[in-house]
Amino acid sequence: MNNYQKHLKQIASLKGRPDLLIHICCGVCSVYPLKYLSQYFKITIFFSNSNIYPYEEYQRRLDALKQYLQYLNDDSIRLIEDRYDNVTYMKDLAHFKDEPEGGKRCKLCYEKRMEETFAYAAKHSYAYCTTVMSISNRKNADWINEIGEKLQKKYPETTYLYADFKKGDGIIMNDRMNKELGLYHQDYCGCIYSIR
Repeated sequence: MNNYQKHLKQIASLKGRPDLLIHICCGVCSVYPLKYLSQYFKITIFFSNSNIYPYEEYQRRLDALKQYLQYLNDDSIRLIEDRYDNVTYMKDLAHFKDEPEGGKRCKLCYEKRMEETFAYAAKHSYAYCTTVMSISNRKNADWINEIGEKLQKKYPETTYLYADFKKGDGIIMNDRMNKELGLYHQDYCGCIYSIR
């Protein structure tokens, strides 16, 4: 298993504050990663989550992220909301509807959202790209970083920022900060199959 946190710590040696496009799936997962990464990068958030069902749940998660951004009060952090299209998005995932949570369906879902983020990053000349999804104990950080490495080969103009944000007490700090802030905390991953 790779030590992705070791990769992440190398950002302390970066010169200046390069641009980072970061995929964020919900407010609750963004708290520690944004606080940590804002020391080193000029951050743009890419909220690309057509997997989330229903739309009202998608909106609750986006609202929690906006609530956290208000708390941070950092005008240098930008938020871009991608188009929401659950029907089209779920066509690929439907093939794996009977898979257990954490299986092939989830890996494909990570890949779809990360590819949307990478494509946007490359098109708009972001130096770096990453996702906060590795903060979750329910998400496979090895898969996430393998996907990131593969996408960097497809979009070589943007560097993938390896991470396992739950390591190095990241998950502990994230949970503590969320409790203090009282952000909305969902009880399922996002898609209609994860509700079941």
